[in-house]
This record gives sequence, C-alpha cells and structure tokens, in this order.
Amino acid sequence: MIKGKLQQKKIFKSVNLKNFSANFYSNIIIIALTIIIAYLSYSLYSKFRVKNSKELESRTPASLAIQVEVLNGCGLSGSADKFTDYLRQCRFDVVQIGNYISYDVEKSIVIDRTGNMVNAFRVADSLGIDHKNVVQQMSSKYFLDVSLIIGKDFNSLKPYQ
Repeated sequence: MIKGKLQQKKIFKSVNLKNFSANFYSNIIIIALTIIIAYLSYSLYSKFRVKNSKELESRTPASLAIQVEVLNGCGLSGSADKFTDYLRQCRFDVVQIGNYISYDVEKSIVIDRTGNMVNAFRVADSLGIDHKNVVQQMSSKYFLDVSLIIGKDFNSLKPYQ
C-alpha cells in the first residue's frame, strides 16, 4: 500500500513537472507574440498618423519630389528641351515634354496639379516666373505635380539668360 502511494506521488510529480514546463514555454511564446503585435501596431499607427505639412516638408526636400511637365506654348523649336535641361540641373524631375495646344501663350505659366502651391512656386522661382503666373488646376487625370507652359516671354527667363 505504501509502495503504491509512493509510485502515485512520483507519477503526479512527473505529470506536474511536464505540465509546468509546457505551460512555461507556452507563456513565453504568448509574451513574445504579444510584444511583436504591440510593436507592429505601433509601427502601423506611426505610419498612418496625420502629420502637418511643415513636418513633411522638412523631411523631404521638395526639389527631389516635384514632377514637372514641360509644354512648349511659344512655338520656338527646342525651347522645351532647353527648359527641361535647366529644370533637371535644378534637381526637378521632368517626366513629360511636349507641345501645348497652341503657340499663342504670351506669358509663361506654372500650373499646380496636386493642390500643393508650394511646389508650383518653387518651379516658378527657379525659372524667374512671377507668382502672378502661377495657377492651380487640379484634375484626377494628371499624375504629376506641376505643369509648365512656356510662353513668348521665354527669353526673359533664367534658362535663356
């Protein structure tokens, strides 16, 4: 009888030891997964939180991010190429070159396409275009930041000086 009780105690001790180690490892895994989920949640939150425009502007140099379309509205062959070369030297990303619908544009125009007039003003300043000739025309069919329409005043702008 005593021998049987001792054997039962040994069995219970070994079972309890197995349960303890299994529970211990399960708890460690649960804690590690909880820490990973918390880290990923914080990372996702910080990525999508709304930042003010000054913070974004200070992190990304605007001249590296501005995509520009150059359109010839003056009729002089090669003027769009000259402006493209100049803008690329100023570190703007010229993504499209072409002709405007007419060649009767008197003054060069910078058009903001995304709702960020700061980008349009930077392009205008780099070319010497007056801020009165910066306009905003947003449309979902444009996938660029700024359009430049070269007018007949091209000789007075920086690429030709």
